[in-house]
Amino acid sequence: MQSFGCFARLAVLLSAILSPSLAHAGGGYFLLGYGPYAHQSGGTAAAIGFDGFSGATNPAKLSAADERLDLGMLFFAPTRHIERRGASDAIYDFKSESRNSVFTLPEVGYVRRLGDRLSWGLTLYGNGGLNTEYPNDNGVAGSNFNPGKCGDRPANFFLGCGKLGFDLSQVVFAPTLSWQFHPRHSLGVSPLLGFQRFKAYGLQAFEAVSAHPNAVSNRGYDEAFGGGLRVGWLGRVTDWLDLGAAYSTRVYMQKFDKYRGLLADGGAFDIPSNFSVGFGLRPGAGWTVGADVQRVFFAEVPALGNGTLNSLQDPVDKPLGDADGTGFHWRNITTYRVAIGYAATPRLTVRAGWAYGKRPALDETANSTSLNMFAPNPEQQVTAGFTYAANPRTDLQVAFGNYIHGEFTGDSATAELGVGGRETIRAHATSVMLGWTRRF
Repeated sequence: MQSFGCFARLAVLLSAILSPSLAHAGGGYFLLGYGPYAHQSGGTAAAIGFDGFSGATNPAKLSAADERLDLGMLFFAPTRHIERRGASDAIYDFKSESRNSVFTLPEVGYVRRLGDRLSWGLTLYGNGGLNTEYPNDNGVAGSNFNPGKCGDRPANFFLGCGKLGFDLSQVVFAPTLSWQFHPRHSLGVSPLLGFQRFKAYGLQAFEAVSAHPNAVSNRGYDEAFGGGLRVGWLGRVTDWLDLGAAYSTRVYMQKFDKYRGLLADGGAFDIPSNFSVGFGLRPGAGWTVGADVQRVFFAEVPALGNGTLNSLQDPVDKPLGDADGTGFHWRNITTYRVAIGYAATPRLTVRAGWAYGKRPALDETANSTSLNMFAPNPEQQVTAGFTYAANPRTDLQVAFGNYIHGEFTGDSATAELGVGGRETIRAHATSVMLGWTRRF
């Protein structure tokens, strides 16, 4: 575990893995997809896209991939604006825009054969979605709600002081083994070795309702390790139809001790379990059509599923950091994806995709709204891209994504502190992924 920790830190720090700060089509903080093929195809990946990123989607697909090294770099540019109106005192009505606006996220996939029936590979990928930094305050001295920590400084959007934000980054390393037990069927397995880091700042106003007031905000980064398992099946049931299915267990992570007074269940932040099913069709020469359905069980993680008002309304029995303490109030969500690809020439293949999923925030009441100012979720995305074979061994890939403008509005949880009003977040993002493949 120590050697993996060094590897994970290196991946985070040297690759600037400040994971994208806008979540995707109901995906919470899961990415749209993993690898250039998936990013060209709206994230569709259960039964199409046979590359080195199978450990992040369906491990059984490794049996259908050739020996290769895949490298990808995602450039992601989001904008996020938050606003409060109608507060009990007009000094708490103001706007802020997140300072972080450009992110990079590297990904690596590798595939090798072990005889006729076994293939093995390595996948390195990341998740994110909570990297936001709102620098503005209301400019009114002494208006913060924790003068013991903040003195007479102005209040930020959540009534603390100074910059306001979360930063969550996750890296998952997935060694993968796939067994083609039948000419048309394969099974795969990927142990999921996770590393994550987290920090929160500007939340001093909520220390009064925490079980551990000194472990709520402005503690710098904390790190955690954990593990889980993904299994998958691929059936090439006819010459023109592939079916795929995969299931990932919950990835159990160490707790963030520095934030045990903020995150529910003493700083726990596991990666939720999920499954996906899909198909790939080859209806004619050069054409591929695919579709996926994915279900993510966010509600099983208390920090994600608990209601935002839990600790504000019952700080004695449900303080911040308690197993029943405040969370994002996310539900389990289903995301739908479709994709189409066409080999326009022997060297050029073009692809496009679309994804739709409801926001994980359960509703637009005060029990859901405020914390979701940190994690906006669009409901629809469109992607397009191409793969160009520079030579028989080398492919170049480009993918473009447009995360359609989304707006989320609801009552403010600060009503429990006497402020209230309506809060709105507006978010939009574009992305570009560049990829390179070397076949062996």
